[in-house]
Amino acid sequence: MAIEDNPESRLRYGEELRARREGAGLTQEELSVRAIMSRTHIAHIEAGRRRPAVEDARRLDDVLEAGGVLVRFLPSVGEGRVAERFAEAMELEKRATMLRTYAPKLVPGLLQTKAYAHGILSTWFPPKSADERDALRDTRLARAKIFDDFESPVAWYLLDEAVLRRPVGGPAVMCEQLRHIANLGDSGRIRVHVLPFAVGPHNLLEGFVTLMWFSDLPPVAYVEGLNTGMVLENPSVVRNCQVSYEHALGDALSHNESLALLRSVADDYEHGEQS
Repeated sequence: MAIEDNPESRLRYGEELRARREGAGLTQEELSVRAIMSRTHIAHIEAGRRRPAVEDARRLDDVLEAGGVLVRFLPSVGEGRVAERFAEAMELEKRATMLRTYAPKLVPGLLQTKAYAHGILSTWFPPKSADERDALRDTRLARAKIFDDFESPVAWYLLDEAVLRRPVGGPAVMCEQLRHIANLGDSGRIRVHVLPFAVGPHNLLEGFVTLMWFSDLPPVAYVEGLNTGMVLENPSVVRNCQVSYEHALGDALSHNESLALLRSVADDYEHGEQS
């Protein structure tokens, strides 16, 4: 039976890791070198603040000769709820005080409407059953509840113009989706900036990135590509991601200009649907 991922299960997992590390006579630094992980990450796992990815758990298990215990008893986010590569990032997202996301092609998950999310999940390969798609969609929509609190996190979204122009689910779906983003921006809950095609190449063109800041942890970056995703913790790497974001943001439309463009493109979709 899978162990549900929650603060208590992460704390128990961390205590087990610490006991096995100390039993092996290793410091956190020594274990980090052998398991090819950062010492800070191991410290956070032992304190119950972070959940390791499956591959991290396997390396820890191998180094500590734990016989698979650290993999079998890894707290699970739930089968079908979220891709394993995103599980750690999703937990960090809940704790972040500030989020800054760049999206090159698709609307970021936290901003997606139900219909848009369905359109995206319907294209996945290998195909998912209807129940699996619904579970993934519902988890994605539930993540957006962090916006119910107006204070935290502070959220900025930098959207490539391709996000607005790529039709997902048809004109009616896109019209609803773009107006949803514009309404969130109008409310002051998020800031939105669009990078128009006219800018040409820019520092973030290669892929999706979310920058996260916390009250009790160092900042991290989450980057994602085809069937891959990784939380970056190295301070110099994270800072490079932050600088790249700042450079691209400098070329983007203002918040108000971006909201106007979102609504203009939404109107175009609406007229296309009516005609």
